Amino acid sequence: GAVFVQHPAAVTPFSTEPDGKLCAGLIPSWLKGSVLRMGPGLFKVGGEPLNHLFDGQAMIHKFDLQNGGVTYHRRFIRTDAYVRAVTENRVVITEFGTAAYPDPCRNIFSRFFTYFRGIEVTDNCMVNIYPVGEDFYAVTETNFITKVDPDSLETLEKVDLCKYLSVNGVTAHPHTDPDGTVYNIGNCFGKNMSLAYNIVKIPPAQEGEGEPLEKSQVVVQLPSSERLKPSYVHSFGMTENHFVFVEQPVKINLLKFLSAWSFRGATYMDCFESNQSMGTWFHLASKDPAGYMSSHKFRTSAFNIFHHINAYEDDSFIVVDLCTWKGFDFVYNYLYLANLKQEWEEVKKAALRAPQPEVRRYVLPLDIHKEEPGKNLVSLSYTTATAVLHTDGTVWLEPEVLFSGPRLAFEFPQINYSRCSGKKYSFAYGLGLNHFIPDRIVKLDVQSRESRAWREDGCYPSEPLFVPTPGARDEDDGVLLSIVVKPGAERPAFLLLLDAVELTELARAEVDAVIPVTLHGVYRPATSDPDREDP
Repeated sequence: GAVFVQHPAAVTPFSTEPDGKLCAGLIPSWLKGSVLRMGPGLFKVGGEPLNHLFDGQAMIHKFDLQNGGVTYHRRFIRTDAYVRAVTENRVVITEFGTAAYPDPCRNIFSRFFTYFRGIEVTDNCMVNIYPVGEDFYAVTETNFITKVDPDSLETLEKVDLCKYLSVNGVTAHPHTDPDGTVYNIGNCFGKNMSLAYNIVKIPPAQEGEGEPLEKSQVVVQLPSSERLKPSYVHSFGMTENHFVFVEQPVKINLLKFLSAWSFRGATYMDCFESNQSMGTWFHLASKDPAGYMSSHKFRTSAFNIFHHINAYEDDSFIVVDLCTWKGFDFVYNYLYLANLKQEWEEVKKAALRAPQPEVRRYVLPLDIHKEEPGKNLVSLSYTTATAVLHTDGTVWLEPEVLFSGPRLAFEFPQINYSRCSGKKYSFAYGLGLNHFIPDRIVKLDVQSRESRAWREDGCYPSEPLFVPTPGARDEDDGVLLSIVVKPGAERPAFLLLLDAVELTELARAEVDAVIPVTLHGVYRPATSDPDREDP
């Protein structure tokens, strides 16, 4: 495929006028705002290709929706990783799967001393963008996040979270309370190489109170099942009163991580390994007052987990819906660009070897002390998920499968977040990955287990963002927004608007530009709207 490269100084706006031929269909008049999306945009530096899907330098994309018209803008984020790569014409900072190219002027001794001065960690924020207070941050999974201007897309400031919090990084998938409080989770390497997972809280912005980040704090610490090997954590669950953390068998080997930087050619990917015997552990913590619930020891068989769909409390149970990949083999091993650029048949073969995807519902009982071992503790009528107490005090979970198809993943899940996050809900929207290739948008009814899909030949959509209709009564009354890539077409990309109830097309706005893959993003309602609701 073509490698998309843009001159660092270029900002290319593409405009589709309301009366132009590029906008087919009708955009609802209430839909005023912008779709902000992050993804990799530069896959080659100094003639050296970047190896992994998560290595491309961060690019921010924006579709502005206003008065029935759509405009498209994009810019590279001026991260240190990007600026230095472009100015020095080599990969300067090691990325997820691509090692930094050594500076020819520096010998082994200077590299050795750099190692002791500290590790250079990438700030390539290509995974997601989210608001904290009034500000927007583009993020990856390290300790660096980047403040950006959501209007001009300018890069404003690189922020080191280590200044405010004892975490080594946080996920790209925070949770937000209705009052604007942001929660996230990250690994923490503490004293004597002790390891833990910290849940952090960033309070909502207060008038004249300064930066919310300055008031952020660790609210609860969860233990690691292995001393020197934290699990990879990509997201977590939050209900009205609890945090849910799934500790998966994909591990970061800390000793490898710390020594990898001292020799040439090692990357983040080299530090992952699988624990083949632990299975998967679920941890619970209470939210207010925050505390780890150490007596609740949930265990189940091995799976990879990247995205939580939703979690909620029902009676004395916590229901947790997840996008899982069966087994302990790390899914990211299959996302090297070489794998994905191969012919369709080759990608299919890789997908046959990779872990199999499944949407699962797990049910965690809160009352476990008084029951006898060997009995299923789940008494919710609408699920077949089970939880059985063992004599050693652990509770073994078996899931209910909500969605499963041969090599068909329901991934990059979204819900009607402002209405349903942490509450009982009916619908999830996701990207259908067919042998890793995103070829459909799927709506899943988690109550009836039925699904429907939008597909079009030669079209590859991205994560669908749900925007509720103002004053909507029904949970699925709204639109889905997805950037769709159509390689080889006259206009190779478009913003697609679907009716979220039926998944029928409302409109599409085509652009004369190749848009590289985007991973995650957010819909930002226009601020001029006096009665707007925050997402």
